[in-house]
Amino acid sequence: METIKKLLLGLGILLSLPTIAQFTLDGEIRPRFEYRNGFKNILDSTQSPAAFVDQRTRLNFGYKTDGYIFKITVQDIRVWGSQPQTVGTAAQQNNNGAYIAVHEAWVEALLNEKWSLKFGRQEIAYDDHRIFGDLGWAQQSRAHDAALLKFKNEKTKIDFGVAYNQDKAALSGTDAQFGTYKAMQYMWLNHKLSDNFNASILFLNLGKEQLDYDSSGVAPGTATVYYKDNYSQTAGTRLVYKKDKFQLAGAFYYQMGIDGNRNTVFTDVKGEYNREIQAINVRLEANYKISEKFAVHAGFEHLSGQSQTDTSFSYRTVNHSFTPHFGTNHKFNGYMDYFYVGNHINSVGLNDAFFGLKYTHKKFWLGADVHYFLAAEEVRDGYKIQLDNNAAIAAGTPLSEIDQLQAMDSYLGTEIDFTLGFKLSKGVDVKGGYSVLINTETLSYLKGVTDANGRGVEGTHNGWGWLMLTIKPKFITGEEKKETPTLN
Repeated sequence: METIKKLLLGLGILLSLPTIAQFTLDGEIRPRFEYRNGFKNILDSTQSPAAFVDQRTRLNFGYKTDGYIFKITVQDIRVWGSQPQTVGTAAQQNNNGAYIAVHEAWVEALLNEKWSLKFGRQEIAYDDHRIFGDLGWAQQSRAHDAALLKFKNEKTKIDFGVAYNQDKAALSGTDAQFGTYKAMQYMWLNHKLSDNFNASILFLNLGKEQLDYDSSGVAPGTATVYYKDNYSQTAGTRLVYKKDKFQLAGAFYYQMGIDGNRNTVFTDVKGEYNREIQAINVRLEANYKISEKFAVHAGFEHLSGQSQTDTSFSYRTVNHSFTPHFGTNHKFNGYMDYFYVGNHINSVGLNDAFFGLKYTHKKFWLGADVHYFLAAEEVRDGYKIQLDNNAAIAAGTPLSEIDQLQAMDSYLGTEIDFTLGFKLSKGVDVKGGYSVLINTETLSYLKGVTDANGRGVEGTHNGWGWLMLTIKPKFITGEEKKETPTLN
């Protein structure tokens, strides 16, 4: 009886927290079924489609006072069936198909009405999520260990962010092998110029470790492995004009600096072990609400790339491929993730012309999007060159007379994405879709999917279907009182 009394007392204290402070407790359960038959890459003849269900489960703990805001998000990510029904051994518990992690753990000190300092593990997302995004589509999402100085007034927002990553608390040396970067500093500014027009400016300085020769000239992989820190910069702007039913958005970003790669030694035109970066990203998109039910959007995006036919030393020792470092890239360039979602980095770039239509009716919506993909730079036609070489050998023609830098058609393919969403019941949202990619020989060759003769395969059916259920319960809302007491 005494134990029951203690449990009831503890529950009463927990439920009374909203009356003594702004405590919130909410969650999320998001299972998603996927059928993959050419998702991210074209299936070859030896592969079969994949189908599975994965799930994200989250608990979000929040607390707010006059002086600070605090948040912790714990999440469990798993594929259904990746663990036995009765988990016993350590090997089963550490199965790669499931893990529990702290996704966010941060506090924001409210210095005054305009300034605050936020530090800890946190999601960082700006504008349309092209450069910085929370990666919300992926079940695990993305979070940074960083510190932010934030300014905000009626028209202007400014964030200054810094991060410094290490593998462990070491006694000597600085190593950052496990993260995607070693150091980061950035500034993001958004200003509302008028009721219809606002502009954002972003500057990102990103440091990565670079495999290099050591100070005595010993090559990496021999007696000594040496790394140095290389920094690249991304700078650009995004402009948005919105009036009534029309919105026009444009963005331009330029990347420069020195490339960083822990696995490759670069050599530049000066004979030094560096590779410069010169890359751009341009995006223009228009949205128009035709009626209360119909909306249409269209646009074009260019991400620069590296030509496979320009073999001059001055060109190939510069990286011309744009990298959208921390973007929610699933949101762009087709939902089948053929480009920039863990792939297509340092490749031939992309030109994407797109058009979409969305229909909304009460609790239901339906969308359709079409993407027309082209390579931004030339793809070397290895298959055609080999045919010409074979013919030249048979005819006794010197190979020096054969063009070894022939390019393929730049057209990569067309993707069509169908999506829908509706409310299954109060608080229960359902989303789903099916996508089809009509690939070309060029795309298959670029992705390394070729036939026995080395030619890119054509005519394959590339499809991807998904269905996702989302429930976000709010256990404790932490309704604000007129006066928030200070806890000493």
